[in-house]
Amino acid sequence: MRAVVDVNVLISGALSAKGSSAEILRASHDGQFELVISEMLLAELARTLAYPKLRKRIPPEKATAFADWNRDHGNLAEDPAGALPVSSRDPDDNYLLALAINRRAYLVSGDQDLLVLSVDLPILTPAQFLTKLNETR
Repeated sequence: MRAVVDVNVLISGALSAKGSSAEILRASHDGQFELVISEMLLAELARTLAYPKLRKRIPPEKATAFADWNRDHGNLAEDPAGALPVSSRDPDDNYLLALAINRRAYLVSGDQDLLVLSVDLPILTPAQFLTKLNETR
């Protein structure tokens, strides 16, 4: 099983060892699914980790280590180009849709702009993804 995990879920998992987001990070670490990443996703992760609000909770050295772990652990895919069958209300999220569609992966997100598209695409909340992951074991 493949999944593109939105930055909001990655950050949530880094902030707390409890909850669905942290479980997803552990499942990825344990090889229970293929974590699909791209340069755009990694750039968004680095930008987000540099926000002053987050820097207070995740020191720069831990932020760097977390970003490096994602780069080293994930399956780096090219950022796809081209038209999408659907698009997000937030155009900045379209690269995630394209990446998930191109790699035939689930998109795991807590972002309502993406979750509203789950009728047409395999977009799941972290809790839904964990349920799906547990069903495949």
